[in-house]
Amino acid sequence: MELIANIMLAAGAFGLGAYCFVLQRKINRFSKLEDGMGGAIAVLSAQVDDMTRALSSARSAAAESSNRLEELTSRAEAAAVRLELLVSSLHDLPTAAAAPPADLGDRRTRFIRHRSRREQEVAE
Repeated sequence: MELIANIMLAAGAFGLGAYCFVLQRKINRFSKLEDGMGGAIAVLSAQVDDMTRALSSARSAAAESSNRLEELTSRAEAAAVRLELLVSSLHDLPTAAAAPPADLGDRRTRFIRHRSRREQEVAE
């Protein structure tokens, strides 16, 4: 009986040793950086780092653009207020001041409209 227990214990130890050997080989293949899962993990880790840097850069650019846009908007609103004030002050001017001076003579620009071909054909 003792002999059978020793044989079974040896068989179990041998089977366990073979199982550990197979697991060790699988883990080595899994963790190789060149072609195994370790390589894929290393590549993905590098891509995550690159994307993190790109996201940080995009955030800073967006914040800078937002600040610039707010500044331009406030400047535009201030200019709009000034323009409204100028337009409202134009209503207070007398109408004689808006008339063009009479001493321009022949220096005034003259516009002469020529008939288009279609108008010439219709007129004939």
